Amino acid sequence: FEEARKWVANDLVFDKNVDVNLFESTIRILGGLLSTYHLSGDSLFLEKAKEIGNRLMPAFKTPSKIPYSDVNIGRGTAHPPRWTSDSTVAEVTSIQLEFRELSRLTGDEKFQKAVDEVMKHVHTLSGKNDGLVPMFINTNSGQFTHLGVYTLGARADSYYEYLLKQWIQGGKKENELLEDYMRAIEGVKKHLLKRSQPKKLTFVGELAHGHFSAKMDHLVCFLPGTLALGAHNGLTADHMKLAEALIETCYQMYAQVETGLSPEIVHFNLHAQKGHKDVEIKPADRHNLLRPETVESLFYMYRFTGDKKYQDWGWEILQNFNKYTRVPTGGYTSINNVQNPSNPEPRDKMESFFLGETLKYMFLLFSDDIDLINLDKYVFNTEAHPLPIWAPA
Repeated sequence: FEEARKWVANDLVFDKNVDVNLFESTIRILGGLLSTYHLSGDSLFLEKAKEIGNRLMPAFKTPSKIPYSDVNIGRGTAHPPRWTSDSTVAEVTSIQLEFRELSRLTGDEKFQKAVDEVMKHVHTLSGKNDGLVPMFINTNSGQFTHLGVYTLGARADSYYEYLLKQWIQGGKKENELLEDYMRAIEGVKKHLLKRSQPKKLTFVGELAHGHFSAKMDHLVCFLPGTLALGAHNGLTADHMKLAEALIETCYQMYAQVETGLSPEIVHFNLHAQKGHKDVEIKPADRHNLLRPETVESLFYMYRFTGDKKYQDWGWEILQNFNKYTRVPTGGYTSINNVQNPSNPEPRDKMESFFLGETLKYMFLLFSDDIDLINLDKYVFNTEAHPLPIWAPA
């Protein structure tokens, strides 16, 4: 920690002519600094958080107040990605926990105001399908674009997670957030839930212009944990039932694969075929990036049920990470092919979320100390950085 602190004090310099992604920088850098400040009490981290927060603010200078995806933190300019004037819905709705906390700590309300405005706007928008949101939103008009496609995977996933978590963070007072969350889960049940063959696994598919696709991103495996967290916070018990069904599915996305590691995307079989498992993997989807979502949900499930099988499943997954992705000289690597145990094709790349999330959730899953980040006192941001739940006023 001392070594890292020294690096932050001397080498973490934000005054650089460089474009960063607003969402990724918020959840990783701002979230990480805020979390470290709370866990250490060291004001250095709050100062750095305030600086990066200020440098990200130009992203909100758009005609609609829906932020641009990219900010130049040195120049103080922001722009949409080169190919479109759209932002991703998940990205603009998954920066709230961090900016709200920054306002609370600094007493400067501009951070919270900017992100609350985004949520209020999205709350009123048309183009939702029973609470499910499209994947893109235009920064000029403030309207959803590419209508008719609904997923809980990439580009939409953490919108749902942050509805619940902002409600929890704020002391369960902001009812619009809760309403949007509850409606969305009903939308999932109505439009996206199906069961596979032969094991009858409950999974979350996608809807494109009225057509159901039995495709599920590994990213969707955040959902059992989120549902369990909601149930723990007094929401309906059937959310916990659904969480239990879905975490079983997410575990099977590992267990039914040759290396015991999940691919990036699976397709579920809706019709029983001789010799076929529930899970089918397309060649383009068979990589594993050391993602955390299943382990994250295992941690929540274990915390709230005490059922040891969730620890066992996590232990199995960790052993397979060790077997197929650990690099002898240090670190772990993404692999290209989870279906080939003799050569999983290492990519020589370890994403920062492996340390920030996957291993952190493993560590917490294997601990029986509920006060090690007590979930009644902290809420995790989507990059596994714990932020305090605000005391009821």
